[in-house]
Amino acid sequence: MTYRTVSWKALLVTAALTLPTLAFAMDPAMTKDGMLVDHKGMTLYTFDKDADGKSVCNDQCATNWPPLKAESTDKSMGGWTVITRSDNTSQWAYQGKPVYTFKGDMKAGDMTGDGKGGAWHVIKP
Repeated sequence: MTYRTVSWKALLVTAALTLPTLAFAMDPAMTKDGMLVDHKGMTLYTFDKDADGKSVCNDQCATNWPPLKAESTDKSMGGWTVITRSDNTSQWAYQGKPVYTFKGDMKAGDMTGDGKGGAWHVIKP
């Protein structure tokens, strides 16, 4: 067996082992300390004024409460769905409710937005 043959076989084995893992999309969030957080560990919230998978948090609201953005290629999975915002960007929704972070949370694990205005709530799956 030549060096070239061994190299090709190693490359093919690596590709065969790697490709199946790439086919599975990563959930948009995870559970930590009994609440949902994004992949940076930032707390996720829902807004009581949102209804039927539609976000009403726009402009300054969306500056203070950044939507959990979805990519145009993301697909719904489990309790997660992708919704289209009024500006035609994509946002994740959990169990039909659009999901946000809060600009007042400075570090992973902060949940200073919980209960704000009586309408913002930490997501506890």
